[in-house]
Amino acid sequence: MVILILSFLMNQVIVNIQEWLILYGIKAIAAVAIFILGWLAAKGIRKITRKILLKSKVDNTLVSFTSGLVYIVILAIVVIASLGQLGIETASFIAVIGAAGLAIGLALQGSLSNFAAGVLMILFKPFRAGDYIDTAGTSGVVKEIKIFTTVLTTFDNKKVIVPNNKVMSDNIINHTAHPIRRVDIIAGVSYGDDLDKVKKVLESILAADERILLEPAPIIGVSELGDNSVNLVVRPWVNTPDYWPVYLALHEAIKKGFDAEGISIPFPQRDIHLYNK
Repeated sequence: MVILILSFLMNQVIVNIQEWLILYGIKAIAAVAIFILGWLAAKGIRKITRKILLKSKVDNTLVSFTSGLVYIVILAIVVIASLGQLGIETASFIAVIGAAGLAIGLALQGSLSNFAAGVLMILFKPFRAGDYIDTAGTSGVVKEIKIFTTVLTTFDNKKVIVPNNKVMSDNIINHTAHPIRRVDIIAGVSYGDDLDKVKKVLESILAADERILLEPAPIIGVSELGDNSVNLVVRPWVNTPDYWPVYLALHEAIKKGFDAEGISIPFPQRDIHLYNK
C-alpha cells in the first residue's frame, strides 16, 4: 500500500515537472528568442542610424553618441520584453528606470540643455568651423563645435569656450556666411571742400583696388551734414576673405588721397568769443 502511494506521488511529481518544463520551457525559449532577435535588431538599427547620420555629414561625436544611445534604448526595451515573457513583473523595473532617468535629468539639467543645443547646431548648421561669428557676448572664429560647447578663437588668439545653450539662446551674427560682404566707411570733409571733387577722388581710390567688386556697384554719397563735417558713405563690395584687408587699406588710401588733392578732413573744434563789458 505504501509503495502504491509513493509510486502515485512520484508520478504526480513527474507530471508536474513535465508540465512546468513544458510551460516555462516554452516561455524561456520565447524569451531567449526575443532577446536574440531584439539584440540583432538593435545592432542593425544602430548601423542604419550611423549610416544616415554620416550621409548627413553630422559631426562624428554626435554620430557615435546618437547611434550608441539608440542601441542602448532598444536593448533595454528588449530586456524588459524578455523578462515579461518569463512572467516576471516588469512594472517595477520600468518605474525604477523612470525614476532614475528623472533624477539623472534633474542633476544634469544644464548639461542636457547644452547637449540639446549642440545637437540643434550640428543639425541646422547656423555656422560652421572657420566662420567668424558674434554670439553670447563674444566674437571669434569657430574652431570646433562640440556636443556641449563651442570653441572660438579671437583675433588676438584667445581661446573662448561658450556653452551651446548660451549660443542658441542668443543672437548669432555670422559674418562669413555669404561669399561677399559690403565694406562701410564714413569719410568726413569740411564744408568748404568741393563735393564733386571729393566723390571723384573716392571713385578713383575704389577703382584702383582690384579687390573691390564691380557688381554690386560701390555706393558713394552724402549721408549727413554734421556739426563739423560733411560725412560721405563709401560702400564697396568685396569677397568675404578680403573684407578686413580692404577695410584697412581704404582708410589709408582715403587719407593719402585727400592729402594729395588738398581735401581737408575736419576734426571737432569750438570757437570761443570773448566780450568785454
